[in-house]
Amino acid sequence: MTTAVQENEALSAPKPEDLAAVLIAKERPPRPSALSTSATFGWRAVLKIKHVPEQLFDVTAFPLMMTLMFTYLFGGALAGSTSEYLQYLLPGIMSSSILMITMYTGVAVNTDIAKGVFDRFRTLPIWRPSAMVGYLLGDLLRYFIASVVILGVGLVLGYRPAGGFVGVGAGVLLLLAFSFAFSWIWTMFGLLLRTEKSVMGVSMLVLFPLTFLSNVYVSPATMPGWLQAFVNVNPVTHIVDAVRSLMDGKTDGGEILWVLIAGAVLIAVFGTLTMRLYNRK
Repeated sequence: MTTAVQENEALSAPKPEDLAAVLIAKERPPRPSALSTSATFGWRAVLKIKHVPEQLFDVTAFPLMMTLMFTYLFGGALAGSTSEYLQYLLPGIMSSSILMITMYTGVAVNTDIAKGVFDRFRTLPIWRPSAMVGYLLGDLLRYFIASVVILGVGLVLGYRPAGGFVGVGAGVLLLLAFSFAFSWIWTMFGLLLRTEKSVMGVSMLVLFPLTFLSNVYVSPATMPGWLQAFVNVNPVTHIVDAVRSLMDGKTDGGEILWVLIAGAVLIAVFGTLTMRLYNRK
């Protein structure tokens, strides 16, 4: 009886050649496009914010604190009134605040590397840069939230942009585009350095001189000549001038073109370095 059952099972079991024929005949699913994989990794970054909402602290409380502190601390001394100073300060403080929080992109990359997440990403049949692009796409949401917070506080305090809704919208879009390009610097450091504390330390070492030695808080005309020379070539000065001109309704095409070219150069240089480090990691 047992022998008969075993013979029946052997006859009914699929043969290896039949399985091979089925596997060969079945079409493979199409490889996902670069856009879809980048969007998927961007959604992953957004979901991380959902599950760890504390990540929004740096794009809500920090910009709010910076705007209030500099408006009321220096407004009266520098411009005679806080409301008048706010008209000059707000585009600059919005630009500097968002550029400063771009460093958390590098911290997130470094954390995922330490956890071994990237080892899995590299085994997937996807466009290699999509993981990095996804980080930056997800962070664009954080930058947009910070922009809305700063603009909302500014409007409450008395900021009135002469450029209107169109000028403000164009200024924010230009700032987000430049921040996307600027963030590639920190993805490189996130891959290059061994700990997230090192990434934050190097980032602050670079960002503090760039943001404070600029035209964010005061006009360069009030500075010594040797300091003006640095401020005038500082990339933060150029992005602030471009955003300020759009929001003030006095569009400066030269500064906007400079920002766009600089953004393209940042992506070309640091994007290439990032992907080389990523492939060798």
